[in-house]
Amino acid sequence: MLDDLLERRPYNSVSDFVDAPVARGIKDKAAFIDSDRSLSYSELQAKTCQLADALKQVGLRPEERLALLLDDTVDFPIAFWGGVRAGVVVLPLNTLLAADQYAYILGDSRTSAIVIAASLAKSIIPILDRLPRLRTVILVGADAEIRAAFSSRDVHDFNELVARGSPAVFAAPTLSDEVAFWMYTSGSTGEPKGVKHVHTTMMAAARLMGQRVIGIREDDVVFSAAKLFFSYGMGNAMAFPLSVGATSVLLAQRPTPDAIFEVMRRHRPTIFYGVPTLYASLLAHRDMQRGAGSDRLRLTISAGEALPAHLGERWRERAGVDVLDGIGSTEMFQTFLSNQPGDIRLGTTGRAVPGYELKIVDEHGNDAADGEIGELVVRGHTAGEGYWNQRGKSRRTFAGEWTNTGDKFYRDADGYYHYCGRTDDMFKVSGMWVSPFEVEAVLTSHEAVLEAAVIGKQDADGLIKPKAFVVLRDGYTLSDGLLETLRVHVKENAGLWKYPRWIDIRPGLPRTATGKIQRFKLRELDH
Repeated sequence: MLDDLLERRPYNSVSDFVDAPVARGIKDKAAFIDSDRSLSYSELQAKTCQLADALKQVGLRPEERLALLLDDTVDFPIAFWGGVRAGVVVLPLNTLLAADQYAYILGDSRTSAIVIAASLAKSIIPILDRLPRLRTVILVGADAEIRAAFSSRDVHDFNELVARGSPAVFAAPTLSDEVAFWMYTSGSTGEPKGVKHVHTTMMAAARLMGQRVIGIREDDVVFSAAKLFFSYGMGNAMAFPLSVGATSVLLAQRPTPDAIFEVMRRHRPTIFYGVPTLYASLLAHRDMQRGAGSDRLRLTISAGEALPAHLGERWRERAGVDVLDGIGSTEMFQTFLSNQPGDIRLGTTGRAVPGYELKIVDEHGNDAADGEIGELVVRGHTAGEGYWNQRGKSRRTFAGEWTNTGDKFYRDADGYYHYCGRTDDMFKVSGMWVSPFEVEAVLTSHEAVLEAAVIGKQDADGLIKPKAFVVLRDGYTLSDGLLETLRVHVKENAGLWKYPRWIDIRPGLPRTATGKIQRFKLRELDH
């Protein structure tokens, strides 16, 4: 299925994702819809050609970096595929970062040009003097005041720049093994790292996860609450639907339950993608109903962190559709391990996505036996080429054909994989491994708990014991009786040594933009 992607040959991925659907005769079909506009496949093709031509006019050269700091609107795919068509390296940026983080990423990547939404420009203006390589700034919807703040650079209006370019169809003569885009890791355990992905990465992911597992079709309407700026959202809302000529609905604002239900009712998607925290919030919302508001909903997908079994069961009961829990990574671009239609075992992360190979290894690199906790390693065509300017870390993560995930799992006797936590988050109590996820799943199965995070903490004797940070559901308040009830609940459902010796009730938990709990921040609170 991937033979045509494995050989080194002239190839620019824009030809498969943007030009091929037009050639198949669906030029007038909507490719993307946001709250204000719709973009057909023919419009996507024309505008990406215009932008690619215009980027050449302003002096952007092949292999230079073009950063995108954009909300999820139809401008995002125009900018992304316009850059790919031009042969530059496209770099989507997390829209939730602080100015210092943007300064690091833009400086580390040596970005030459950036497309910025006016609403996000205030994060870049203060750091311009730290970005000497940034020559060109392309603003979306900016007024004169914002444009003046970038006057030290070559400034352009996005729509005006696109209009300057020729709509004649072309694609830069890139190779299948050539880098097309970078994605920076979330930096949850240190400075973010730039993962380099080649032109064939997206189509490989689309065929393996999108088409073979999800079964995405041309008549599907997809909606991903996960944003386009990171790999899970980019696969969900761009690679998968474009690969078959489907339609993707985009949400620019934060994916609150109110905003999600509004999109579900208005656009009636057939496939929905979210993260476990969001599914819990939707289930707790007053508007939750069958189909989550869409009478056409046929499948839902979860990733970002493992989905507790009780949450998947409640979703299937209330929404009336299955939820496929899986795991992917920025390093592998998209999902490589997942539950699959007709093969769902809630409480596990499923089996290998066809086309990927998985194994679990112990601390010495030996294959772990069934039931034994170890690190998950994966082999597949979507693996990144490496980290930018991070030779040592590249060698440790991308070990030949195998990629070390940094995630702890065990495989049961039936071949299903069970998530235990990040390698850095695991700890031992009385000589036995404790999985933060397992304790968190038990805590959130209690009716009083909305969210939970667990870390290891030293007691007065210097021994490591579990500590829990808990967010309560509406209507529940802190009391000694409730805390003891939660401890007993864990003892009875997870194990006597796993119960949290300390429970800290909090209004919320720190998370990355992908929805992962930042346990390192919770550990810092105890130091």
